[in-house]
Amino acid sequence: MQVPSPFRALVLSLSLLVPLGLAACSDDDKGQQGGQSGMPPSAVSIVTVQPEAIAITNELPGRITPTRIAEVRPRVSGIVVERVFTQGTHVNEGDVLYRIDPEPFRLQVESAQATLQRAEATQLQAKQQADRSQELRARNVTSTQALETSVAALAQANADVASAKAALSTAQLNLQYADVKAPISGRIGRALITEGALVGTGAMDVLATIQQLDPVYADFTQSVNDLLNLRRAAQAGHLTGAKEGEASVRLLFDDGTPYPHVGRLLFSEATVDATTGQVTMRGQFPNTDGELLPGMYVRIQIDQGTEQNAIAVPQQALQRDTGGQALVYVVDENNTAAVRPVKAGRVVGDRWVIDNGLKAGDRVIVEGFQKIRPGAPVAPTDWKSNTEATASTEPPTPANSGK
Repeated sequence: MQVPSPFRALVLSLSLLVPLGLAACSDDDKGQQGGQSGMPPSAVSIVTVQPEAIAITNELPGRITPTRIAEVRPRVSGIVVERVFTQGTHVNEGDVLYRIDPEPFRLQVESAQATLQRAEATQLQAKQQADRSQELRARNVTSTQALETSVAALAQANADVASAKAALSTAQLNLQYADVKAPISGRIGRALITEGALVGTGAMDVLATIQQLDPVYADFTQSVNDLLNLRRAAQAGHLTGAKEGEASVRLLFDDGTPYPHVGRLLFSEATVDATTGQVTMRGQFPNTDGELLPGMYVRIQIDQGTEQNAIAVPQQALQRDTGGQALVYVVDENNTAAVRPVKAGRVVGDRWVIDNGLKAGDRVIVEGFQKIRPGAPVAPTDWKSNTEATASTEPPTPANSGK
């Protein structure tokens, strides 16, 4: 049967359009695949780690204690008639703080003086008698026994004079002790007795307390395990440090404010607290402004050595997986991102010290790892910290033209 001409033309047109459409679809698929494989690498910022010397600084809890502390006690018994000092002020060594009624001691001094005068008179008489007996014995007028008796009487008179002098010195000393003086210089606390109180030389009679607060001590503790690890690392040559008495220590108040003056480490105890496993150490700080008070809680930063060939990365470069394992992204020689598990040590400023997992020359991603996956190509550029970036964007200072 013969097909009409118009219908034949329509069939021919459709047969021509189908191959063109299939070809177009094939071209679109190829274009999409080519577009995915041709995406540019993700831009990331990296740091190239290198070994360096990093100080080992530990922050430890501590308490402030005075360098010297003295309890003011009476050295004689009596009634307190006057309090001389102002409570809470600075006193100097030798300043009079209290006065005990001196009249009984003054009478004792007068009595001791009279006793000494009587003993000296007896001594003079005995000496004259001994000299006379010596002359008479030389002329054979008196016996040897009479001479010996006079010599013995003179010796007893000399002893009585010495005893009277000692009694006089004791009485004068007690009279001086009626003025209770400061044994050391420092800040005196509150008065523990008032005028009219009867005080004695017993252990319970404390009149006041004086504390020397410039300089002050800061006693702080550290785990004995940490100290042993530092010592072993020093013996192995991994770190170097200052000797006791040369190591510097810094102090932070309880609110984190740094104390402006640097102290020095005095010593560490030779024994370990059996209940806590801690070793007590002591630092000394100047306290000219009186900001540090006994009993104050502080934080002590102590430099305990310098770790040689340490590797550190910015804190933001360190990530952790769901199991808590520390890891970083590194860029290999093909500029491909890879995950590297590491062992993080301590924080120094804004960096983590990496104990294991990185070596010199490794390129660690600091910024941009949020948008990549392991095995993805990257375009690395050197990372700049906020300080470096701010410095690079600041306009240069114009030179002085001299006009």
